Amino acid sequence: MGGSNGHSYTGGFGANGLHAMRDQAIAATADWNVNRGVHMSAAKRLDTLYGADVFSERVMRQRLPKDVFKRLMETIKKGAKLDGELADVVAAAMKDWAIENGATHYTHWFQPLTGLTAEKHDSMVVPDGHGGMLFEFSGSALVQGEPDASSFPSGGLRATFEARGYTAWDPTSPAFLTRSDSGVVTLCIPTAFVSWNGEALDKKTPLLRSIDALSQQAMRILKIFGTDKGVTRVNTTLGPEQEYFLIDRQFYFKRPDLLVCDRTLFGARPPKGQQLEDHYFGAIPARVLAFMDEVERELYRLGVPVKTRHNEVAPAQYEIAPIFEQANVACDHQMLVMETLKRVAVRYGLQCILHEKPFAGINGSGKHNNWSMSTDTGVNLLDPRAETHSNMQFLTFLCCVIRAVDLNADLLRASIASASNDHRLGANEAPPAIISIFLGDMLTDIIEQLEKGGTKRTIKGGTIDLGSRMLPLIPRDSGDRNRTSPFAFTGNKFEFRAVGSTQSSAWPNTVLNTIVAESIDHVATQLEKTIGKNPSEAKVLAAVGALLKKLIKQHKRVLFSGDGYTEEWHKEAAKRGLPNFKDTVEALPVLKSKKAQDIFRKYKVMTPPETTSRAAIFIEKFNKQVSIEADTMIQMCRTQIMPSVIQHQKRLAETVAAANAANTDADVAREELDRYAEMIRELRTKLEKLEHAVEHHDADMWAHAKHIKQAVRPAMGELREIVDELEGVTSADLWPLPTYREMLFIR
Repeated sequence: MGGSNGHSYTGGFGANGLHAMRDQAIAATADWNVNRGVHMSAAKRLDTLYGADVFSERVMRQRLPKDVFKRLMETIKKGAKLDGELADVVAAAMKDWAIENGATHYTHWFQPLTGLTAEKHDSMVVPDGHGGMLFEFSGSALVQGEPDASSFPSGGLRATFEARGYTAWDPTSPAFLTRSDSGVVTLCIPTAFVSWNGEALDKKTPLLRSIDALSQQAMRILKIFGTDKGVTRVNTTLGPEQEYFLIDRQFYFKRPDLLVCDRTLFGARPPKGQQLEDHYFGAIPARVLAFMDEVERELYRLGVPVKTRHNEVAPAQYEIAPIFEQANVACDHQMLVMETLKRVAVRYGLQCILHEKPFAGINGSGKHNNWSMSTDTGVNLLDPRAETHSNMQFLTFLCCVIRAVDLNADLLRASIASASNDHRLGANEAPPAIISIFLGDMLTDIIEQLEKGGTKRTIKGGTIDLGSRMLPLIPRDSGDRNRTSPFAFTGNKFEFRAVGSTQSSAWPNTVLNTIVAESIDHVATQLEKTIGKNPSEAKVLAAVGALLKKLIKQHKRVLFSGDGYTEEWHKEAAKRGLPNFKDTVEALPVLKSKKAQDIFRKYKVMTPPETTSRAAIFIEKFNKQVSIEADTMIQMCRTQIMPSVIQHQKRLAETVAAANAANTDADVAREELDRYAEMIRELRTKLEKLEHAVEHHDADMWAHAKHIKQAVRPAMGELREIVDELEGVTSADLWPLPTYREMLFIR
């Protein structure tokens, strides 16, 4: 791959050099893993590794006094208020465990509004006053830290000079150890991050508040149905699937756009992409499989329950997916998944790319957000069970979600808006920007029955006869799946498919929890008014049936089972009055609306200033991200593309001159030269157009975002078009960038 088009990459990355580099990377990785005792060659079974680096419930049960353990579990599992007296005992046990595992430092690990994680390491080593040292980690150090809040985005919540911020221990997400490639072990404590005024500067704090809000409202529905016995809390559960790309690391460093922007700003479509549909679920390349195995083992040590690995649709694209967990822990684990993918890839001479659309013309990456609600006794409230038409509690929660999505599709859309996700949403490999719900045949039929006044049947899936006596009959689901739907019911959960691959799962789930809490509140209030105190079962069922019929009539417009990619659906959605925010600039202003502020305030998820701060932070990030991409395009054109195409033009001119000197027919060469020269002139014109567009700056960030949408992005698209065209007609040995053909096929 490395030298197939005549490139002379620095470091000897020709065909032989590349193979040697791969061999060295894999050999070095094996040695590194043997030394650390992590890889399969260390002969450790997974059941001895799983959770080994987690201060888990099992570890706490072993190390904490029984009464302390019991009180801490009340906080972790039932949402009881944290008892500050526990902190010193827990800190002492956590310190001993961490030291025994090689840790010398601890950090409050949190998720600021940058979209990444943050950490400040503090040593547990203190002098003993006698020329020696001892380890110290107090309860106060566990519970609270004080990072510099001025270094993180606040969206106007803080003045730049106001620096004080606090991290606060989140006991519901277990502490864990991280191990660097050099063997450094650090104790990581998941925390919330707030300002001196108590305003949330992170994504965890609103998420935890939203989980509390939904739990409080869901308990009211359980009480109405008399199913709240023994239940103290309803949790939201999450299983986020992560898609990603892998390319050889040498190509990554030869592409300034990948290095700076995590996506290619130029690149012609290769002759072979995903047309043959041969990559999806195909055999995993050996080097990639070794990488996946090591990723999984590191995640198992961290207690991340990863379940699935496979090729994705596009070449060089893959997926990893976990089992369901409580949403807060799942969001933390999801950040660890992304960090681990990035870190481990380097050991195999690979670069992991999480961008939603790193390569034009082939599928992008998402993070399918599988969401449900479950009681603390283990009952999934979105499990329809066998005779679904008679499961009125399930149908009530289902209709609550339908109402929530219909009334707040704009908020859901805003929750997944970003400069990078704009390239994916609405394309032919991702859900449309129009938020709709797919229920499947069985639930759609029951919803239609409810609307008519009563439910009498549940469609059964039956079995499939494969036509061979040697093959078994296999059960058929009661409905097919719809991959074009952004919000689809998939058996016992909803899959929010529009979440971007680079996103933290915390923010879209905060929004989802909040809007569903509001909808459950509305339904519970209506039912409580109708049935009164101590109602009979018949009265409850009659009231529920009447209310659900009304809700379906009001909100069925959001239900859609067809192909979401078609133009016909866009027209139909417009007739139904469904919002269609096609990009980030259109979507984000909803966060400034009174509607958004009111719903977050009512359920104590975010104050109005916290809500509007998110709008400001997200639109500012959009502006900066696209501006960086535009500046990178300009620089690449000036310093790489233009010199290369001029050199190719020189070759063509020399060919024409040689033909003239030899008195041979130079017409073909001259035509090629003229055509190529015209393309260079077009390149220069479009480059200057982009340069002019990026020179414009509005003081108001929202006005500047509109300028970027209307002027900068179109100019970027035009420049890319001519550069990609030039790539197809320029000598391979002169083209300065690794091509898609080289990068997308790992061997």
